[in-house]
Amino acid sequence: MHLPAPGTHIHRRPRRKIDWELVVCGKRGHHLIGTDAAEVRAEHSLFARVAGAFRWHRCLRCDSWVALPAPETPSRRFPPGRDEIARPLRGKALRDKIVLRLIALDRAFHFVILCLLGVAVLLIASNETALRGDYYKVLTALQQGVAGGPVQHSGHVGILHELDRLFTLRSGRLTEVGIALIAFAALEGVEAVGLWLMARWAEYLTFIATAALLPLEVYEIVHKGSVLKVTGFIINLAVVVYLLYAKRLFGLRGGGAADERERAEGMSWETIERATPQAPVPAS
Repeated sequence: MHLPAPGTHIHRRPRRKIDWELVVCGKRGHHLIGTDAAEVRAEHSLFARVAGAFRWHRCLRCDSWVALPAPETPSRRFPPGRDEIARPLRGKALRDKIVLRLIALDRAFHFVILCLLGVAVLLIASNETALRGDYYKVLTALQQGVAGGPVQHSGHVGILHELDRLFTLRSGRLTEVGIALIAFAALEGVEAVGLWLMARWAEYLTFIATAALLPLEVYEIVHKGSVLKVTGFIINLAVVVYLLYAKRLFGLRGGGAADERERAEGMSWETIERATPQAPVPAS
């Protein structure tokens, strides 16, 4: 007799803007259990069932059911028991990993940029006289070739204005700026590594470092705003709100213990069972 496939039942999943489980499965593939087993019994119906000519395997990450033929050369008689199965990240645990790693990539980008700037400033500090002369020679050649008028060494805007300011600093001051940039880059690098590893201390470090810079960013936007500065401020503000609210820093909404409970609950067998359709009963 024909039994309906387990993936064809009506089951309401919580509505979310992004289903991260499906996104990850689309990139890495489904997390299926028992595809190498010779037999599937009723006790395995949570993740593997036989329906008609196919064997249906349930992804433990996104809850999708995939129809596969029985293996021609099985490596085991039965699928593994629950205590042998390593469950993939899902629910809040998966969402946290993705968001924290996105923040880590942002911090890694800052690390690279700040390192390059710091090294460049230190090189300028060690060769200030020669570089200042070369800079103004190039500037003079460009202005004479393009504008054809008198050479201007002041009143510039954009990157030329910043270079003018840079070359007016003393060598010792430049060295301090370069060291400060590299030190800040190191902080961003530590944040990136810690967030990539999903370390709790990195969440606190990132929150404190980012929140401390928000007033300065507001000041910069008010006095000399730009699209880039506004975008950076919005990103940093979102990071602060996410870490404080979603990650429950400083004991907010139950603190770290509540965060761990929610993560564990989303990956528990009980949660997986609640999202599992009932096994069809054969018609007599």
